[in-house]
Amino acid sequence: MKKTTSAKILLCCIAAMTLTGCGQKNKDTAQMVEPELAKAEAASKTWAEKLGWPAGKKVIMLHADDIGMCPEANTAAEQQLTEGVIQSAAVMIPCPNAEEFITWAKKHPKMDIGLHLTLTSEWKTHRWGPVSSDAEVPGLLDEDQKLWHKVPQVVQHASAEEVEREIRAQIEQSIAWGYRPDHIDTHMGTLFADPGYVKVYIKVAQEYGIPANIIDLSKPEVLAGFRSQGYPLTDEVVKLIEGYTLPQLDNFTSAPKAETYDGKIANFKKLIKGLKPGLTEIIFHPSVLTDNLKTITGSWQQRVWEAQMFSDPDLIQFFEDEGIIFTNWQEIMQRFKKIKS
Repeated sequence: MKKTTSAKILLCCIAAMTLTGCGQKNKDTAQMVEPELAKAEAASKTWAEKLGWPAGKKVIMLHADDIGMCPEANTAAEQQLTEGVIQSAAVMIPCPNAEEFITWAKKHPKMDIGLHLTLTSEWKTHRWGPVSSDAEVPGLLDEDQKLWHKVPQVVQHASAEEVEREIRAQIEQSIAWGYRPDHIDTHMGTLFADPGYVKVYIKVAQEYGIPANIIDLSKPEVLAGFRSQGYPLTDEVVKLIEGYTLPQLDNFTSAPKAETYDGKIANFKKLIKGLKPGLTEIIFHPSVLTDNLKTITGSWQQRVWEAQMFSDPDLIQFFEDEGIIFTNWQEIMQRFKKIKS
């Protein structure tokens, strides 16, 4: 009887030791797996969620580009921002009416105003050169000593060093005029046209602490979508963006064109409905109608409609019905700093 009892005790001890060992192994495994799970969970979140907005929501920034290009663009953006029907705008510093818009921005510090970093001058007669001296950026200059008309021309002739010099000059010009921009982005997508340009774009954004319109490319469908549009997003570029230390966008797109104003509204609604949840910047190019605008660009009708559509009660009601949340770069950075603190 004693032997049986002793055997049972021994078996119980062995079992306990075994279970303890298994428990320790499971604990060790859990400690190894948990960080990976946390990492995977964080990667699956949209930037909207990371910044504190509810999961499943479409968080949108309506962003006016090409401001400073002409008086008509300035007037349109000022009206839209003042009315609160758009959230953000960006100025082309090399353009003839840039300083007057910066003067307006200084008087309205709550407005979200950035720089539309400009390395091209695309129109036939309404043109501009760099902020830097011609001797500093010869590769950015065409035969008329203006910026190149097309993005491939910039890539063919301008070094990354020249690009960095010019985008720094544009930021410094805005600061010299008394305005530190809330964000930076890229006219005609030029800064995404070459891996070397992307590198200096990210470098400059991080050094100044000014967020750039960098899109999160960690999701395969997003990367494939932009590659299909012709952006040379190499593995090197994807790696550069992975290391970017400021907030990113989940998506980036533009207001679609149309043959009529009603068609413009319908196409925009379709765009919104097709967006996935997350943080999306939608760019457009508003201008008020004048005879001068018609001499500058053949896209004048689209630009005039884009100066009108966001005040349209029908579109405003549509946004409410869709549960759209609007934001700007100022709020994005406030939220980003909060989660980092």
